[in-house]
Amino acid sequence: MNIAVFCSSSNHIADHYRQSAFQLGKLIAGDGNVLVYGGATGGLMDSVAEGAKSKNGNIVGIIPQAVIKMKRQSAIPTELIVVDTMSERKERMKSISDVFVVLPGSYGTLDEMLDIIASGVVGEHKKPLILVNEGGFYELFLSQINQMRMEHFIPTEEKYKPIIANSISHCMELIRSI
Repeated sequence: MNIAVFCSSSNHIADHYRQSAFQLGKLIAGDGNVLVYGGATGGLMDSVAEGAKSKNGNIVGIIPQAVIKMKRQSAIPTELIVVDTMSERKERMKSISDVFVVLPGSYGTLDEMLDIIASGVVGEHKKPLILVNEGGFYELFLSQINQMRMEHFIPTEEKYKPIIANSISHCMELIRSI
């Protein structure tokens, strides 16, 4: 199974986030799955790829030209796919992945996650998205979703919605059940 992981590339985040990302990469590869990620250096991107590498996993990095120009191309992927734009990166990740995992991140991570959710809502795919809310990182975001649901911006019977995991181990249990 190809598992896309959306996550931060910031080097200024707490170490426990890096440890969780490393563990996820290790478990993905240890189960014989392929890690699909953004192919950049830094933060959780390095950690998840290093985790997969520690188990000799297959790692597909999909990187846009702008990130290469920033000299942030990772040497870890076993396969690197270069695309022109961030939008093309999202489309490529969406097309080759079977499941999506969202770890803590910033604007790019939220953009990737919301693109997957929105395209699932309109029926472009039925691939599961697992949001890892370890340590309550996404509590405010989940509160916003509940607010949108209460105010009827989101239908009460959603055709597609994120699956919430509270830990990396819970995330892997969900993936294994797919």
